[in-house]
Amino acid sequence: MTTVSITQLYALLSEKVGKETAENLTVYIQDKIKDELDTQSNVLATKHDLSSLELKLSEKIGDTRTEMIKWMFIFWVGQIAVTFGFILLFLKK
Repeated sequence: MTTVSITQLYALLSEKVGKETAENLTVYIQDKIKDELDTQSNVLATKHDLSSLELKLSEKIGDTRTEMIKWMFIFWVGQIAVTFGFILLFLKK
């Protein structure tokens, strides 16, 4: 696939459709390419965006880990209390 610059495109088009139409068409194509590049650059994530997201995610994982440890401790304390309760119940009979 051959690459054609804007000036080459203008030269090719001016021979076939006239200078004014060729200029308008090349300006239109340039504007469309610029708009598309601007749109794509707005959609892409930057290094700053990714590092900010990574920081938020690591904080969320840390919070979740703390909550999980807390609930595991509560669960095991409950299990131990129930086990001792059953042992005391069987020893009384």
